[in-house]
Amino acid sequence: MSAEHLYLLTGMALFVMGGVYVVSNPQLLGKILAINVAGSGVFMVLITIAYRARAEYPDPVPQAMVLTGIVVAVSATAVALALAVRVRNASSDNDTDKTTEE
Repeated sequence: MSAEHLYLLTGMALFVMGGVYVVSNPQLLGKILAINVAGSGVFMVLITIAYRARAEYPDPVPQAMVLTGIVVAVSATAVALALAVRVRNASSDNDTDKTTEE
């Protein structure tokens, strides 16, 4: 197994683990972190796709997409955490299954 395949499989595993945790865990903070883990898996797959075995340099477009995605992911995580704090302050429980509209 080459390093390219290992990175690809690791990225896919991270994406699946994050997706399963989002679906199975009712905790809001856990869901936010799981989405970040899944996003890291997507970034890893994109970087693996950018690699070309016999080329002088890797494809720069997926690398630029990953860098932009990291910036967007950090910003979206900050907004999600701010919203999670507001939900936590508005309700007495952090469980998303028990959160209802008033």
